[in-house]
Amino acid sequence: MQGEAILKNEEKAIFALRSIYRQFGYLPYKMGKFEEYDFYVKNKDFLISDSVITFNDTNGKLMALKPDVTLSIIKNYKDEPGIVNRVYYNENVYRVSESTHAYKEIMQTGLECFGEIGIQNKLEVLHLAIESLVAISDNFVLEVSHMGILSGLLAKASAGVEFNSAITTCVGEKNAHEIPRICREYGVSDEVCDKLVKFVGIYGNKDKVLSELAEICEGEEMNAALEELRIISLALNNSPYSNKVIFDFSIVSSMKYYNGIVFRGFISGIPESVLSGGQYDKLMKKMGKKEAKAIGFAVYLDLLGELKGEKSSFDVD
Repeated sequence: MQGEAILKNEEKAIFALRSIYRQFGYLPYKMGKFEEYDFYVKNKDFLISDSVITFNDTNGKLMALKPDVTLSIIKNYKDEPGIVNRVYYNENVYRVSESTHAYKEIMQTGLECFGEIGIQNKLEVLHLAIESLVAISDNFVLEVSHMGILSGLLAKASAGVEFNSAITTCVGEKNAHEIPRICREYGVSDEVCDKLVKFVGIYGNKDKVLSELAEICEGEEMNAALEELRIISLALNNSPYSNKVIFDFSIVSSMKYYNGIVFRGFISGIPESVLSGGQYDKLMKKMGKKEAKAIGFAVYLDLLGELKGEKSSFDVD
């Protein structure tokens, strides 16, 4: 009976989310289960887990069950100036479970918006992330960050890849105590160190966060990121779910791929994020799509089985 309940929740979510995405002009994208293994090796840093299920094809080529959808969508995208592509998907991916540490088939749905996109496209995707969470449960939180702030601070420190990695870990763990020690070890100035420590503690109410960020932001990259966050905050003021969106800069993603807005969504009763996404222009360039930008997210439907005893409407108007 429990398995039936989980499946029922997943199926209801798929229908609800598909209806929402179609209303905004997103078209269905269908893909195969396999990709060449070398494709994932070249982009392993983008994957949640670098453990990939492989097998030999009949021609001897090493293939893999897909652990990710975004990579395959971007691989097959044709760079077209002036065009914005909107796609959504319902796919199973195959990766190691964080809880059981065993391979698991994971059902997920999501969307990608890519091409010549601007701030309005980014606001649209954030709006759809909120609508996706609302379709599952009203009791949710969407955390939003921007990689441009941390990237700008690390650029100002100019202390190398190892320093950047250590500081990024501290930011992700909200560990302000370790930052001064790391800065001393790499000879980073007290001014930059103080800003990094302050940055780790910035969290919560959007207006308060923007005010505190203004005190540490300088330079083109950080100020551009701050301006985008201001626009997002203003747009959210018109949303009935504005109080469910917070700015949290402990959301960090690989700077090899992500360069702008990143976000994740949580539902009460589920200990993990059920939604995760962000802007990945750097991945587009790495895969040869030099003119395009991209932003998207995935909803992890397999986690909905943990909504025990909670009423989830999945209604779509």
